[in-house]
Amino acid sequence: MTTPRPTTDLTADEARRIALRAQGFLGTPDRRSGVRGILRHLGAVQLDTISVLARSHELIPYARLGAVGRTTVENAYWKDTHAFEYWSHAACILPVEEWPHFAFRRRAYRNRPHWNHQLPDGTYDQVIKQLRAEGPLTATELGGAKKTSDWWDWSGSKVAVERALMYGEVVCVERRGWKRVYDLAERAIPADLLHDELDDTECLRRLVRLAGQSLGVGTRADIADYHRLKGEQVDAVIADSGLVPVTVAGWGKPAWADPAALETPPRGRHRTTLLSPFDSLIWERARTERIFGFTHRLEAYVPKQKRIHGYFAMPVLAGGRLVGRVDPAREGRTLVAKQIGLDGPKAVPAVAQALVEAASWVDCTDVRVERVDAPELREPLTAELARTLG
Repeated sequence: MTTPRPTTDLTADEARRIALRAQGFLGTPDRRSGVRGILRHLGAVQLDTISVLARSHELIPYARLGAVGRTTVENAYWKDTHAFEYWSHAACILPVEEWPHFAFRRRAYRNRPHWNHQLPDGTYDQVIKQLRAEGPLTATELGGAKKTSDWWDWSGSKVAVERALMYGEVVCVERRGWKRVYDLAERAIPADLLHDELDDTECLRRLVRLAGQSLGVGTRADIADYHRLKGEQVDAVIADSGLVPVTVAGWGKPAWADPAALETPPRGRHRTTLLSPFDSLIWERARTERIFGFTHRLEAYVPKQKRIHGYFAMPVLAGGRLVGRVDPAREGRTLVAKQIGLDGPKAVPAVAQALVEAASWVDCTDVRVERVDAPELREPLTAELARTLG
């Protein structure tokens, strides 16, 4: 693909601030639109099984809005069919109005020649029949999620309902105790949205445009990664997506920006907060390193003895920079900072503020620090925590 001549030159700092505003961390948050507004602004909120302070899909609105109630978060996603769960960047909560634009992915799954799990004869039809008669149901209620205790050893009904979810015949309408609750798409998705009429090009054009808006500015790889598109899929539609080519100092690769993001300089109050490793601001490692000069890796699946920063290390955002990381845990009503990394003494007040706010959100009344990577900063941090807790 021949890249059009860039129309705008951005400094690395300008690009960073555009990205922060696009992701909802710079400027006054729109509290009136709440969690649903955050979902539509981001276009996708990633789900994950890990829960330390809270699950990642709860941490995403918290990071932008502050101490929003956790029941409020769940209701905002699932009540009155405002969202659906599907495969985007990973398993994500998506705004329900984007259902038609994932038709390209549903078609690809229907045409997929090989699957890891075998589907017993008749099981698919039986699951659809049961949902039609009894739904919404969990996989357990459909006949059991597993054949054995091994997590990968799915039952026939679990294989069938997951296949139906990928095909778009079934939709996840909520999470109940972290289990998916399935229903027929014809019941769960509004009738005016329940179609696969858009061709692949129109779907991809929309998702590329949405990714550009949610990122503010990004490279081809950034834009492709947001909804896990292929590079060639991005290439095929980006010229007609409405995004404009830009040059960002130090990036070394062509980039595209949301034209609306270029119209006004990003200004306003910076959010100070702990970030889920699955937050869309930082979920792509190469982009995080390029924008923030910060290397981050989720180590939950790394053997304990090989971890550097901890099981679920959460980067700390303050002043538009990533200034440290905290590996948290909870013991009763105490938030335990098992390990803290700080980017120098100036990071101490921000990390203390982020810890105290997070503790209050999850109904903890105290914060205990176990290990600080820079021992000389332990005493100043402890003192700042005591002052902030007040």
